[in-house]
Amino acid sequence: MRGGNREMRRMLDKMGLDMSTLDNVEEVIIKTDKKELYLIKPQVIEMKGKDSTIFQVVASDIEEKQREVPSFKEEDVILVMQQASVSREKAIQALTESKGDMAQAILSLTT
Repeated sequence: MRGGNREMRRMLDKMGLDMSTLDNVEEVIIKTDKKELYLIKPQVIEMKGKDSTIFQVVASDIEEKQREVPSFKEEDVILVMQQASVSREKAIQALTESKGDMAQAILSLTT
């Protein structure tokens, strides 16, 4: 950007954004349904507006790890839902906590 940092700050002020650097950030973690990204020692800039906050993260050291996504048979989920009279989300949560043991999942939901 021409004009450098001063020009950028003027533009942000006109937009109503207050910009500041967050110091001593050790890591930023981004989690998706299948993986986790670890941004080590990033530079984080916070831009606050009237209704929202924007974070700009710059990192050169990134570690990526795959997340364990439990998968259950549809019949197992339906059986737990029916036997415990609960929603699909609660049935999946119970199956996850019981590591796929349907009997334990049903017992935990009904007792």
